[in-house]
Amino acid sequence: MWNFSMRRSLALMVQTMPFILLRCAIYFGIALAYILFTGMGAGVGWSIGALGDDGFQTSASIWGGVAGFGITAAILYFLREYLLYMVKAGHIAVLVYLIDGQPLPEGRSQIAQAQQVVKSRYAQANVLFALDQIVKGVIVAITGLVQGVASILPIPGISQLMGLVRAFLRLAVGLVDEVILAYAIRTESQNPWSSAQTALVLYGQNGKNMLKNAAWLALFTYGLAFLVFLVMLAPAAAVVYMIPGAWSAGGFLFALVFAWAVKAALIEPFAIACMLQAYFQAIEGQEPDQEWEDRLDGVSAKFRKLKDKAADWASGRPTDDAEPARAGTGS
Repeated sequence: MWNFSMRRSLALMVQTMPFILLRCAIYFGIALAYILFTGMGAGVGWSIGALGDDGFQTSASIWGGVAGFGITAAILYFLREYLLYMVKAGHIAVLVYLIDGQPLPEGRSQIAQAQQVVKSRYAQANVLFALDQIVKGVIVAITGLVQGVASILPIPGISQLMGLVRAFLRLAVGLVDEVILAYAIRTESQNPWSSAQTALVLYGQNGKNMLKNAAWLALFTYGLAFLVFLVMLAPAAAVVYMIPGAWSAGGFLFALVFAWAVKAALIEPFAIACMLQAYFQAIEGQEPDQEWEDRLDGVSAKFRKLKDKAADWASGRPTDDAEPARAGTGS
């Protein structure tokens, strides 16, 4: 059915408890910020609305809450590079080391060592973020290549079915980019662009198997997140009740935020641990297939961009995303 051990993934989460606690502190803190800023915005709107009638006051309170929610979302958008660089990538580094049986320190020193590993591979946060965005684009192309054959099969209704399949697969591969980034850490590559290129080719030539695992994990991940959402509806509604000019949509939004926080802090690292097991098992002993590299070269502009950046980095030419690269390095 799938090529990973859930028991092993749970054990990895226990072994990386310092990072789990860090993720909980950050993502639950973000959820709390959503509530506080939304409540403050609604309170300001309620006060301003007191200058008019009841209908105006209710409307002002709602728009104030929307503004507070939007401000928090904007702050999170600007923090996305930091979260990827210092939290997600660091946790991936620890997971890679543990999967390979390498010892790691306990407690806070585990976080410090992991972040040092990330900094040694990606000197700047914007390099890792730019690489992550390119990798996501290439994964979309690989997904299309792997399941594209089914769209030409002479089966009635297959086009409508494949539309649903494509939508689900786009959801399923949401964490694969982090698995690709893990490859550079495992191979101790000093050229992040080249290692990502190699990892993507290896992913492509094992695409069917990897998509199968990703699909199972998507079912688990979003199924659990939906259960959390249902559980949190009641307490979220209670929170909304305490906000001036309480509005029914607030309970739904807060329940979504709580579910997102649990997913990001607890469910995603479990899924990543599973995907790492499946990916490293699939590529064991393999070399990149030139045929797959040529196919990606032909269908993905982002893959070609990745190859150009790898060449620039290796030659010492500066890239668009970093200071002058280190010359003479490879994957």
